[in-house]
Amino acid sequence: MRLFALLPLIICTLLAAGCSTSPPPVPRQTLPDEADSPLGTPLGTQPRDPLFRGAPLILDRTDLRFGTTVHLTRIPSRQELYDLHVYSGLAHVVITLSQWPTTYANLQDLDQAPEEADLIVILPGYPPSQQAADAWNLLSSRVRIVVVVNDLPPSNAVIDDLNKMRGLERVIAQIDDPRRTGFERLQRPLSFRLVVE
Repeated sequence: MRLFALLPLIICTLLAAGCSTSPPPVPRQTLPDEADSPLGTPLGTQPRDPLFRGAPLILDRTDLRFGTTVHLTRIPSRQELYDLHVYSGLAHVVITLSQWPTTYANLQDLDQAPEEADLIVILPGYPPSQQAADAWNLLSSRVRIVVVVNDLPPSNAVIDDLNKMRGLERVIAQIDDPRRTGFERLQRPLSFRLVVE
């Protein structure tokens, strides 16, 4: 009888002893700093951009290559572009910019991009000036440009600037009411994107 009375006390003592001998929790591992990474801040540490919802995934059903996609959120330097050659089967270099570069001087390093890879640049909104749109035409490397906009074109002049961009592959409009109104003069493919949360 006395043993049954002591049983809860014995169980609690064993549990307390077992908890005290368990190893301490494993500390959370951190990603390398931007200075440690040759290509900038790792995507896992980036704040989510509401325009692009993180790094875009490039899917092309006609592309059957075994390949690697490298994604950057800024224009890389010449050395960084050269360093991309170490990646096995480099297929795509995707650059998502938060704003338009305004001059060719900001873009000229892209002429050193690896020839075997597609260079895809995703730009937000309309070009801030004709000079910003024309700067892309000065590149000698082949660049595929996708422009993502959140509203209708502010003027026909902006559409004319887009039409003159050699590398512009597509315009994607994130608007609530998808229709071609306002984009009639656009001479590139137009897609609509709805983000449902």
